[in-house]
Amino acid sequence: MVDHVIVRDVRRSDRATIDGLHAAGTATVHESAGRTGLLGPRVEPRLPGAVVAGSAVTVSSHPGDNLMIHAAVEQCRPGDVLVVSCTASSTHGMFGDLLATSLRARGVVGLVIDAGVRDIATLREMGFPVWSRAVHAQGTVKATPGSVNVPVVVAGQIVRPGDVVVADDDGVVVVPVADAPGVLEAARKRVANEESKRQQLADGVLGLDMYGLRPLLADLGVRYVDRLPGAVDRQPDGVDG
Repeated sequence: MVDHVIVRDVRRSDRATIDGLHAAGTATVHESAGRTGLLGPRVEPRLPGAVVAGSAVTVSSHPGDNLMIHAAVEQCRPGDVLVVSCTASSTHGMFGDLLATSLRARGVVGLVIDAGVRDIATLREMGFPVWSRAVHAQGTVKATPGSVNVPVVVAGQIVRPGDVVVADDDGVVVVPVADAPGVLEAARKRVANEESKRQQLADGVLGLDMYGLRPLLADLGVRYVDRLPGAVDRQPDGVDG
């Protein structure tokens, strides 16, 4: 028999680290973490422009059953992100505006779910950020046990309770608590480096020169030619030769 549990004690990162990763954004955090932690693109943003970062409260749920999402709300703290996986593929509308209202009352900043959500217009009116696999009105039941705050897999990525979740229009990335300070330091260095590169590009410097790519092109056998061999000039239509 599978042991279903609700774990109450979760190690979370400090707020300053979470806020720093929030400022960096998903793409920079992913790169700074050695290109790890990124959820697959099937989980998409449903509130354009939203950016959140917080500690993961995880849910392992039976598909089409949102009982454990309700159970998880009690374990959430201000600044958390609820992360929901299903034990089998699901696009059921497992989350809507009522659960969003409950989560907001607990201070939760967003939802990541490898299933469907509904009431999407109301969620957008509320400004409650959601990243989901689908938008689907199909209803659910509350009948099947699952677990809260256990490791789960969401869109191909392992998410552990307390992981720092960063989500924006580029997707969702997770960072283990122990790695978060180092990733933040790397992210800040990357942001500073990109600012320098952005200024160079704005001044007209080509990426080929800024990144020193011309020798690489040559080593790869890429040649510059004025035109392809055998090319024949073609006069515009209506113009005599």
